[in-house]
Amino acid sequence: MFVDEVEIKVEAGKGGDGCTAFRREKYVEMGGPYGGNGGHGGDIIFKVDEGLSTLLDLRYQKILKASNGENGRGKNQHGKGAEPLIVKVPLGTVVTDLDTGFIIADLSHKNQEEIIAKGGRGGRGNTAFKTQTNTAPDYSENGEEGEHKTLKVEVKMLADVGLVGLPSVGKSTIISCVSKSKPKIAAYHFTTLNPNLGVVRSSDGKSFVMADLPGLIEGASNGEGLGDKFLRHIERTRVIAHVIDMAGTEGRNPYDDFILINKELEAFNEKLMKKPMIIIANKMDIDGAKENLEKFKKKVDLEVFEVSAATNQGLQKVVDYLAELLEKIPENPLYDESQIESHILYKFKKEEPFTITREDDIWVISGKEVEKIFKMTKFTSEEAIYRFAKKLRRMGIDQRLQELGAKEGDQVRILDFYFDYKD
Repeated sequence: MFVDEVEIKVEAGKGGDGCTAFRREKYVEMGGPYGGNGGHGGDIIFKVDEGLSTLLDLRYQKILKASNGENGRGKNQHGKGAEPLIVKVPLGTVVTDLDTGFIIADLSHKNQEEIIAKGGRGGRGNTAFKTQTNTAPDYSENGEEGEHKTLKVEVKMLADVGLVGLPSVGKSTIISCVSKSKPKIAAYHFTTLNPNLGVVRSSDGKSFVMADLPGLIEGASNGEGLGDKFLRHIERTRVIAHVIDMAGTEGRNPYDDFILINKELEAFNEKLMKKPMIIIANKMDIDGAKENLEKFKKKVDLEVFEVSAATNQGLQKVVDYLAELLEKIPENPLYDESQIESHILYKFKKEEPFTITREDDIWVISGKEVEKIFKMTKFTSEEAIYRFAKKLRRMGIDQRLQELGAKEGDQVRILDFYFDYKD
């Protein structure tokens, strides 16, 4: 089964909790804190596997979870970091964060791997908090939560030349003649249900990859037929080859076919119209094709090649021309660096550390930074609670509550934790 798009959730591993422990040995005076740090949570990494061509393995995995880091232990033993979860994906996979709309990774190189979700750092044990003024800290940290994301994962095939056209114009026959690809060929529409790739070799030994895409129809860019599902595969191609039934065997005008396909390409992605194009005038062995070709050439200013895929006539000339053309066209990435960098800039963008709202007479404090501090605090000792309150005060939360009119005894909530406000 060919699967080229899935939506999944990923959950990187949580960092291990730090340990609160003290050294108590008979001959060690004032042993002090002895708790180790927690281990790092497991990252989720997507890695290119050239042996894969489909996302079938991910289709039935709704959630991918990495392992948590080990907790720290006494005797200053640090917890072991979790191994990353490596997910193998086909070459040409694009990963998008559905919550932000940013592209996280474009896996378009051999053996490329990218961290999709980072594991949380391990919490610090009480040994890490020892200072000259606090020689026996009675607190440690919980591990940090790993990143949780909802992703769209899609394959956009890496091909140099893409064959486009209406159903039954001969695209599958052409790719079967010029390569070792063996697509299903039959005399009915939508015989080709999945894109087919084939390696094509020119007369002088140059090779390139050609893609045969399922037939497009009017409205394909809006979901009609199979088009919108597979139009994404044309985005990476460097040259678009229009296959036209020049004999008009189904009663259509060849020029109208050309205009219709271009209209769908432009509606899907305007950038496609800037790619180099050629015309493969197929079925030239059928009556009426020559006359239609003369009219067609008067309206189109593109390189036109006369072929008959059924008799394998003229195809080698097309292949040789394409090989020469591809040498002049640089391999540009599908996405600009700025599009991928925008995710990085967004990730490290300075956000407000907290916001305060009023809900049913309760002051609600929210924000990534304050919630992270809350989750990593172990409320198991008075010292830990005092440290947490001190952090909130340093962030300016106490002052902001006072400015908003909070009164002594008002309830304040952070996530599911309630406490009373005091001046």
